[in-house]
Amino acid sequence: MYNIALFGAGRIGQVHAVNIADHKETQLYSVIDPFSPGTAALAEKYGAKQQTTEEALADPNVHGVLIASATDTHAELIELAAKAGKAIFCEKPVHLDIERVRSCLAIVQQHQVPLFVGFNRRYDPQFRKVREMLSAGSIGKAESLLITSRDPSPPPAEYVKVSGGMFRDMTIHDFDMARFIMGEDPVSVYAQGSNLVDPAIGEAGDIDTAFVVMKFPSGAMATISNSRRSGYGYDQRIELHGEKGLLTAKNIHENAVEQWGEAGCVAAKPEHFFLQRYEAAYKAEWSHFVDVLAGRAEPECNGNDGEQALLLADKAIESMLSGKEIKL
Repeated sequence: MYNIALFGAGRIGQVHAVNIADHKETQLYSVIDPFSPGTAALAEKYGAKQQTTEEALADPNVHGVLIASATDTHAELIELAAKAGKAIFCEKPVHLDIERVRSCLAIVQQHQVPLFVGFNRRYDPQFRKVREMLSAGSIGKAESLLITSRDPSPPPAEYVKVSGGMFRDMTIHDFDMARFIMGEDPVSVYAQGSNLVDPAIGEAGDIDTAFVVMKFPSGAMATISNSRRSGYGYDQRIELHGEKGLLTAKNIHENAVEQWGEAGCVAAKPEHFFLQRYEAAYKAEWSHFVDVLAGRAEPECNGNDGEQALLLADKAIESMLSGKEIKL
């Protein structure tokens, strides 16, 4: 049984707490979050301790840490955990500044501890099946990838100001998904963005609607379509075209019932938001991390993947501001 120290008792921390407790090989050993009023309740719910950062990392009974705290704490906590010799699961991103990411990863490399970066969409069963079928040759050589990602509603402008911007906060998932599906790194990126959804987002210096086009060494291309608002649920779709056919992963709906009548068809909307849509992905990525803890696997999504996704976000911003395609 592996003891896990959870950093962060907020919304995503609570999701991970469930998966830690439900897995037969892990238990929630302690919770660290001096800023959340729910820390004590979360610890009590799972019979866990409340610890400080120093106590958790010095505790020999802690085998691994899960970092689900505020973004600006990730890099420092990763470094401290690496120096303490703990296996590390960290929610994306490692940091919003690429040089800070690189210095952090150098510490991890120095101390030779496993680091898993939580790009959970890689573990969605539908998207993973697309990657597996491509690898099996079912559509031959990949030629074009379309990723659609639209949130149900925009975040508050206060959040936007500290998020790093749409490309670093939202599109970063799609950058990682493009690399994961295609199995190669892009050689160029071109991006355009607009403020169409909420004027307050524009006033905060960000965009809420974007298109990104990337080209890969093989000649294949990927297009990402993003919006901070759909009006009909959490829109998450992939279409991969190859020389022998097409693979699609469609939305997961609230239910599969359709009502047909003279007026047409009425069907349920896509799942409301990421907690519902990616419930299975969160469980699957935790199961993989347990395999890492047990020495049965290496992290499939590691620090390099976190760095590359952020680099693409940075270059997309550069492209948008310059109006030019950026070579990588």
